[in-house]
Amino acid sequence: MPALPSIDFSKWGEVEFKDLSKIQKLSAQNLHRAWLHIPHVTQFDEADITELEAFRVAQKDTFKAQGISLTILSFLVKACAYVLTQYPKFNASLSENGEQLVLKKYIHIGVAVDTPNGLVVPVIKNADTKSISMIAKELGELSAKARDKKLSPAEMQGASFSISSLGGIGGTAFTPIVNWPEVAILGVSRASQKPVWNGKSFEPRLMLPLSLSYDHRVIDGADGARFVGALNQVLVDIRRVLL
Repeated sequence: MPALPSIDFSKWGEVEFKDLSKIQKLSAQNLHRAWLHIPHVTQFDEADITELEAFRVAQKDTFKAQGISLTILSFLVKACAYVLTQYPKFNASLSENGEQLVLKKYIHIGVAVDTPNGLVVPVIKNADTKSISMIAKELGELSAKARDKKLSPAEMQGASFSISSLGGIGGTAFTPIVNWPEVAILGVSRASQKPVWNGKSFEPRLMLPLSLSYDHRVIDGADGARFVGALNQVLVDIRRVLL
């Protein structure tokens, strides 16, 4: 790869040098490696979470009394874990020689957390076996540890799929980079009210933007669309995870 030329920015005005944090340096290396080695494709869609949000709001005070913050992210982790059992290719890794898929019998979901020192990705282990309340409690504990720089290496290893949520910040869509050696990552943006045609008239619905990036060597476009479609169905009616 051609080297980038050295540039003296001070020729045009005053500059300041600020060292990257250790986390930022590691993230830069990992993201650069993933971008160079993985042919990315991103599938965009929107999920109707009107009923899901109404259910979350109705339950949040009960959870708050137990010291648990019930967020949409908790439901997303559970929904993704459920859909991954139906589409195991998204929970796999490509072998070193590129000739085999490593199909994992566990579902560990990494959740990107923004901290003052950079992005970290704690992992919810065996998310498919945990209730939404258990996931919500664990997310709160791991996020607090991340902000306090108390995450252990073991708590950030072993993910088989990742979620990057920017819903609390904003935006309509983005293209998340697959976290190698995983083969897929779900990006989530801010939900907004939109007029949706119900067959007779337009009605306001709360729509959640989804951005699924995947390794095109492992997953083709049709599979990507099917995965997002299945995830949509679960988010429309979370009771599907009980079936």
